Amino acid sequence: PLVFMLVVDHIDKCLYGSLLTLEITPRSLLVGGEVAVPLAVVRAYRLRWVNVPIWAVADCFRGPPLLVQTGPIYYGLAQFELVRDSFLWGPILSSAWWCALITFSLNTAGYTTEFRRGAIENTPHGEVEAGRACGMSPLKLMWRIVLPSAFRRALPAYSNEVIFMLHSSVVLSTITLQDILGVGRWLNGRYYLAYEGFITAMLFYMVLVFLISRGFRVWEKYWLGHLRPRER
Repeated sequence: PLVFMLVVDHIDKCLYGSLLTLEITPRSLLVGGEVAVPLAVVRAYRLRWVNVPIWAVADCFRGPPLLVQTGPIYYGLAQFELVRDSFLWGPILSSAWWCALITFSLNTAGYTTEFRRGAIENTPHGEVEAGRACGMSPLKLMWRIVLPSAFRRALPAYSNEVIFMLHSSVVLSTITLQDILGVGRWLNGRYYLAYEGFITAMLFYMVLVFLISRGFRVWEKYWLGHLRPRER
């Protein structure tokens, strides 16, 4: 029989794991999203000399699984004396939390760059022409017309990226951080359980995904309401 009283007795650890997951995942999405904005613009307008390098770097972070990227940064950088002697080692690179944030941010930046590039390229030509007719400079046109329109239309795809990053956050448990899955594995290992820890982690993830999905639906309804057919 399943023994969920042990889970109830350690609910504080489960909440701590959820807090850690919700601490790193949104921050990495924020950092990666900010980095992706200028990179997506460069990719969309095919700027010479920088377009191909950005495409190559983005593919480097989109290609390998997140676990493969996290391991070399957390375990691999410590092998180099130059890194250990640098000013970044003590406060940042020796910390599992910071290594996870850096890796997650770069990973989501690679994905976000590409679907935002597509959204920018597919901006309706009429919106661009209307901005030009109003006398907007290219920079103001990008800031006030192209980017807001692209962000709105990329919202459904971005909701999938947020959920994907939440699922990928299970990598945290492989670098000594007690996230939701890490707490579930700890419960199973400490009390010789087979399912309870994983079922508890599954329920926590399901609740978080449900809240994210509902939140994005409200967001889409607010931002994309002008695209719905109007009743006559």
